[in-house]
Amino acid sequence: MPLAGADEEALYGAKAVGLGDALRAGLPVPQGVALPGPEVGAIAAGEIPTTAALRDAVRLLPTPLAVRSSCVDEDSAGASFAGQHLTVLNVPSVDDLEAAIRKIWWSANSDSAITYRKRLGVFARPSVGVVVQSLLQSDTAGVMFTRNPITGADERLIEASWGLGEAVVSGRVIPDSYRVARGGDVLDRRPGFKKIAIRAAPDGGTSDEEVAADLVESLCLRDEQLEALSALADDCERVYGAGRDIEWAFTGGDLYLLQCRAVTTSAGGVPAATAAAAPPSSESLLHVPLFSDLAPSDRVAIARLFKERAFAPGETVTKEGSEGAAFYLIDRGTATVTARGEFRRTLHPGEYFGEIALIDQGARSATVTADDELVCHGITLWDFRPLVRNNPAIAWTLLQTLARMLREATDAGPTSLPSPWGIASGQSADVLGAPRR
Repeated sequence: MPLAGADEEALYGAKAVGLGDALRAGLPVPQGVALPGPEVGAIAAGEIPTTAALRDAVRLLPTPLAVRSSCVDEDSAGASFAGQHLTVLNVPSVDDLEAAIRKIWWSANSDSAITYRKRLGVFARPSVGVVVQSLLQSDTAGVMFTRNPITGADERLIEASWGLGEAVVSGRVIPDSYRVARGGDVLDRRPGFKKIAIRAAPDGGTSDEEVAADLVESLCLRDEQLEALSALADDCERVYGAGRDIEWAFTGGDLYLLQCRAVTTSAGGVPAATAAAAPPSSESLLHVPLFSDLAPSDRVAIARLFKERAFAPGETVTKEGSEGAAFYLIDRGTATVTARGEFRRTLHPGEYFGEIALIDQGARSATVTADDELVCHGITLWDFRPLVRNNPAIAWTLLQTLARMLREATDAGPTSLPSPWGIASGQSADVLGAPRR
């Protein structure tokens, strides 16, 4: 759907509908495309007809692209998901778009997002819409609060820096700070310390560009730009209501609205997306004790539900104590498992972790960290549970398997020998993985 036509939050998410409202009200929002949640899931799963429809929908958007999450209730006043759902900046071409959308789909199903949802009492399958827009090569950008969030004063608080606004929202620089009264009078200007500007990298993603020495502590907004921002704040409050957190950018002298939401914390970005891996085979599930006793046709049905997910070197995949809702098979790369700060083991291609999260939704028992670029296939409980509920034969086989595993672990007694899940007796199996064979 063209972004201006996105008007149903249950389908397109809060961000897309908010930007659609802005476009319909004549605010300066870059044109784009809104993807509803079901289609985002289909693209993450690699469904060719939906991917082809996506390519057709965005073919007229100039590249590079900015790809942003737009989940239902993502930007409500009572539940801010800022920092949980990802933005992928500088996607070089339409060919790279599918992988970027897959990363965003996974961000809404990540352990951190699941933990946050549970704490808010909204533990349900996320509806993940996506907004695709042309990336603005901004000269200056930042955030603006229509009411001072620190003092509560009825004034605009503006923070700004050179380049893309990610430098401000991710805390990479000390931004310039401005206080502007309603009506446009500038109350205060304080230069920041802006040693870097985040710019679009030639091969995708973003890079840090060193700022010229004379600009590091120079104010980056002129009076006419502050006047334009004050007018934008008035317009946003007219459209959305009072108390707004606005992301904005100046490009070639023109001011653009990138996002307008209830006051939230800062949001982050992610590295450029990687190419998709081949989906797992049903035979690979034979090595997972939970699935090993299933009929071949049932393993095929489960294998079809997996989606590819990539992690950067050093990235935390699961964190001890966090809530989990996904199980992963490693396709490429290795990962380190630690528990209570101690090394436990290294996971290799063909191994797995997190299978118990598909059933009990409990806390992760260990931390898994990517050693290098780690590519996994993952399945969430949101996809797994309906399959089991609708297939009594699968449910009964899984129950028998769990009973057998429990019996074998009990028969082994309190020894240091490995249990059937490949870990010492008395420890949770949720992230410690399969036995080395």
